[in-house]
Amino acid sequence: MFLNRSVPQPQPHLNARIESLTASPDYVGLVKFLMQPFLESPETLSIDCEISHTLKRVWIRIAFESKDKGKVFGRGGRNIQAIRTVIAAAAEFAGQSVYLDMYGSNSLGREGMSSDDDQQEQLPEPKTRDRTVNIPRPVVKPRTR
Repeated sequence: MFLNRSVPQPQPHLNARIESLTASPDYVGLVKFLMQPFLESPETLSIDCEISHTLKRVWIRIAFESKDKGKVFGRGGRNIQAIRTVIAAAAEFAGQSVYLDMYGSNSLGREGMSSDDDQQEQLPEPKTRDRTVNIPRPVVKPRTR
């Protein structure tokens, strides 16, 4: 308590707010906090974060065991969408945009691709008709009343 009220007192919450706007969030800690509950072996989680201060963009690359992929993505992708939303909110608060890429284990195959490549590969091939076989088409008779 200060007896002399004419001297302005520092307001720590305003200084903390200004510092938080200039500093970048701890993306690695945030991603670890959000991802580890979904993993059977959290020590396999690998996070790489690249921040471009000139472009105000953040690239986060995540790798984990492919057996945990179903838990991380969740039903219909709900879990990963929630994680992306939280990370995007933290980035927006800092005035940045964030890009999240996920990779599987180091084994060869689909697990090594990012989630965008994985979604493109899952599309079924278009079915084409084989024109060499002559299958008679059904005859459509007109209706009469």
